Amino acid sequence: MPKQIKKRITKKSLDTEEDVKDKLATFVDTIKERQKRFVTYGIVILVIIAAVIGFFMYSFNAQKNAMSLAYDAYNIYYNEYQNASLTGQERYEKALSLFTRAYETKKSPRYLLYAASCYYELGRYDDALKTLNDFTTRYSNEQRLIPVAYMKLAQVYERQGDIDKALKILDGFALFNSDIFKDFALMESGRLLEKEGKLQEARHKFKEITTRFPHSPFFEEAKAKTDEKTEG
Repeated sequence: MPKQIKKRITKKSLDTEEDVKDKLATFVDTIKERQKRFVTYGIVILVIIAAVIGFFMYSFNAQKNAMSLAYDAYNIYYNEYQNASLTGQERYEKALSLFTRAYETKKSPRYLLYAASCYYELGRYDDALKTLNDFTTRYSNEQRLIPVAYMKLAQVYERQGDIDKALKILDGFALFNSDIFKDFALMESGRLLEKEGKLQEARHKFKEITTRFPHSPFFEEAKAKTDEKTEG
């Protein structure tokens, strides 16, 4: 019987097997590492999604609560309930409290502006100025509300007896892109200038109303004052 010849396993074959095992082990480690990263990324994404949902839920609830407070504040400010048991001061104090809480809950420029108006009605002019200046700093891009804030600023300065500052604020209306309240600003400027004895300057303000704002509710009054000055 012929003798069976055994194949000799060469060193090269052994090295190849070792290389394959090493590569396989490396591949397995890579897969495991990627799985860990995938799980980590998945957790991070879930946390972000949960945070976003939580933020929107918080924002929604805050807005809902603020609107509820503001709704009550508006009704009290305008005395919609016709509550005779509250004096004017009590009414504005209560409205101020509600507008302040609404603003603290949800930063709405309208709530801050109404809080300033409450301070004005209560005669707390320093607080009104502080709030209005805060408003004009924070919400300078609020094109519809900024003129209202300037109008109230002029009224506060007038109440404080600072006519020069009131006139300066009213002159600032000329810089606005919109014509909203510009006729009012001219009328107020003319009235204040009259009080200061500056009749010619006042007449120019009234004249501007008649030429620029023919449909203004102040047109007839301005025209009468212009004609009166002409006759004089």
